[in-house]
Amino acid sequence: MDRIRAILLPGSVLPAQPAYGALIAALGSDVDAVAKDLELYAGDEPPPGWSLDTEIDGVLREADARGWESFHLAGYSGGGAAALAFAAKHPDRLLSLALLEPAWAGNWDWSPAHTELWKVYDQLEDLPPEQFMPAFMRLGVKPDVVLPPPPPGPPPPWMAKRPAGIRAFLRTFKSYDLERARLAAFRQPVFFALGGLSNPDDYGEIAGRLSRVFFPDFRLEVFPKRHHFDPPHRIEPERLAELLRGHWERAQRAAVKGGMPAS
Repeated sequence: MDRIRAILLPGSVLPAQPAYGALIAALGSDVDAVAKDLELYAGDEPPPGWSLDTEIDGVLREADARGWESFHLAGYSGGGAAALAFAAKHPDRLLSLALLEPAWAGNWDWSPAHTELWKVYDQLEDLPPEQFMPAFMRLGVKPDVVLPPPPPGPPPPWMAKRPAGIRAFLRTFKSYDLERARLAAFRQPVFFALGGLSNPDDYGEIAGRLSRVFFPDFRLEVFPKRHHFDPPHRIEPERLAELLRGHWERAQRAAVKGGMPAS
């Protein structure tokens, strides 16, 4: 069996290395896992015309530069939305998909609770930066979850880019066409990690929708004590690493059996 090769996309807040460093260490040296930063933050401002297609192109460049004909793709939050979009457009390049609470999964017929939640997300656009991030984080968790205060000291330089980046995600979610038919045609294994303390009207509904409507080979793993802002890839990396390794190894066996190169 070929070496496991995976690209990991972070969310809209932490850069890739601090987001995934603990997980990559737990995966071990025999897994070639690449933590790839979002194209969204390549400059001081979001690139002109940025959309999820920009992130798709970035993943293709990363894989091609490494000579990876096929690979596993994992994404958290906004990176999870980009991973879904990649799976819809380039399923032939993927051995499997891993979704760590993707931030969105299409402009479809959501439940009333999910629809109302996204109306509240829309209202964040007008908030000043000092109010934007706390309000954004509050929407991602259950009402009784106590969010940690910001760490002491000045924020890291990259934090200044995050409100504009999150707003760019929220805007593209309104207009990006994530085609149902293309996702429904995806047959490779899909893994979904869900925090038990995350907002069920957001991430819980996305998990349910993807499992019922789209992916025939779908595994949901719930982390009861985690939520969107203390996710398992940072807080329980050993458990997630074990689950991902099993997911990836099974996908590679299926790919070899089906005649797809596992490299």
